[in-house]
Amino acid sequence: MQHKVNPASEHLVRGRERDTQVGVQRRDVEFDSHGVTCRAWLFAPQRPAVRIAFKRPAIVMAHGLGGTRDGSLEPYARRFAQEGFLVLLFDYRNLGASDGEPRQLVSIRRQLQDWEAAIAFVREMPQVDPDRVGLWGTSLSGGHALVTAARDPRIAAISAQCPMLDGLLSSRMVRHDLGPRAVLRHLRSAITDWIRAGLGMSPLYVPLVGKPGTHAAMASHDAYDGIMKIMAPDWRNEMAARFFLSMPLYRPVRYAGAVKCPALFMTCQHDSVVSTKATLKAAARMGDHAQVIELPVGHFDVYLGEGFKRTSEAQVAFFRQTLGTP
Repeated sequence: MQHKVNPASEHLVRGRERDTQVGVQRRDVEFDSHGVTCRAWLFAPQRPAVRIAFKRPAIVMAHGLGGTRDGSLEPYARRFAQEGFLVLLFDYRNLGASDGEPRQLVSIRRQLQDWEAAIAFVREMPQVDPDRVGLWGTSLSGGHALVTAARDPRIAAISAQCPMLDGLLSSRMVRHDLGPRAVLRHLRSAITDWIRAGLGMSPLYVPLVGKPGTHAAMASHDAYDGIMKIMAPDWRNEMAARFFLSMPLYRPVRYAGAVKCPALFMTCQHDSVVSTKATLKAAARMGDHAQVIELPVGHFDVYLGEGFKRTSEAQVAFFRQTLGTP
């Protein structure tokens, strides 16, 4: 059966009008992921007049490539908590507030382990219904959410906005935009960093984002300005170059057929970083339990202003439908 693709019309993204003035408590928590301490924020609604005697659904969240929890994701977490969900927003190991060396290492395998550890941590909370845990991802973490759901049949729902679902297609986009010389430069840096790692040396760092024509992981026309608008002032714009070797091989779209829970994909029609075709392919493989909403914006426009309003309202409606009313 064909998946359903919906334009970003008002009735789809508004959802049901609800009181969004509910207080939200944020506290620091940490959990172990294969011997490394990952740190997170835990968001919970504050409704002192109501005695909560039931288990809540929960949402686990993390950022995209090289991003940290303080990079414009807290508004999403607070929005979900206002609706009654318990929300865990964590930093991957080697990044942000979490432990792990070397710093700024983006390892797909280890980040997937961090997702599994975060989910296990949430499921052990006495106030959480372990069978009503949803995943929220954006860009690279959108792909992680899909892979994690394919591996864990207990995941109840996933929402992925502008998800990176095919590293090979994304790499081809880089080659098309920046030319083969840029790709070769990425490859040389990655091999050099890989050799340095084997010799026990410090990483070779490259910028995560840069202006067009610069040597950065993301250097599209809107990448630098877009990232700088959403990241915290102390965000480190660098990563270990070895990531360029793993990126083309990471293709979450291949896992789509194994995902059995409901999924919401939000694509950006003017995405300069990830392939929207891969998202449509993933949704098609998932059948009628996948929904796609297309937004007439770029990759970095979903976090602020009208982009945030549209994406968050659609995701609230989705999670209320799939995880149940808290």
